[in-house]
Amino acid sequence: MNVEIFLPSKDLQPYIRQFLIIESEHGMQNKILPGSSLVISFRISGKIAHKYNDQENVLPMSGITGLRRIPRLIEYSKNASTLLVIFKEGGAANFIKEPLHNLFELNLSLDNLISSKKISEMEEKLFKANTNPEKISIVENFLISEWTGSKEDNLILDSIRKIRKSKGNLKIADLLKGMPISRDSYEKRFRETIGISPKQFSVLVRMRNFIDSYSSQTSLTEAAQDAGYFDQAHFIREFKTFTDTTPKQFFKLSTPYW
Repeated sequence: MNVEIFLPSKDLQPYIRQFLIIESEHGMQNKILPGSSLVISFRISGKIAHKYNDQENVLPMSGITGLRRIPRLIEYSKNASTLLVIFKEGGAANFIKEPLHNLFELNLSLDNLISSKKISEMEEKLFKANTNPEKISIVENFLISEWTGSKEDNLILDSIRKIRKSKGNLKIADLLKGMPISRDSYEKRFRETIGISPKQFSVLVRMRNFIDSYSSQTSLTEAAQDAGYFDQAHFIREFKTFTDTTPKQFFKLSTPYW
């Protein structure tokens, strides 16, 4: 597998974290943990499929993936390649008119949300492009043409920063203290802007923090408690939902998840 990373141009930096071009010469499986970013994908060559319960669902040529609670197993055929747009939290709301929570745990063809004619024209340009920087430029121009105007919600983005600073251990009631907004209105705005509820986002941040910071020098029980998990049964259950395996099995994997 070859992965090339591109940073967005100045105009797109507020909304997009990075672009990835993934190429698989011999075919491979890519295991992806739940993340906090919506992703738009453009298949450049080969076949790319989502495998679940022994079923294979071929991904669309151009697609969008909402946030998820569970991991995904993506299979690449030989000589397959894809271009991924990795949004920042809330960034996709500036290009997609649909409330982002409506995409939760879905993988849709992009023409469900954007003109199929525009997508076909862009796909044709991608097919003809000779270099990866040229492909990135084509996708950037396409995204800029779909910009719907700034929809940055500073109240929600500030909540994201606070949740991350607390490593997912900030209670929603504490988050709302001093805010001039009801809980129902706040949670609605959060879901529409980010794609999941603030509680789900906190769960995601806390689990990713645990996985990313775990060291085999520390016992799993101690590490879980340090991450804010004081109920062992709850921790194991949440971990299995997040990774589809137990903590011991997960950290023994020779091929780690993304």
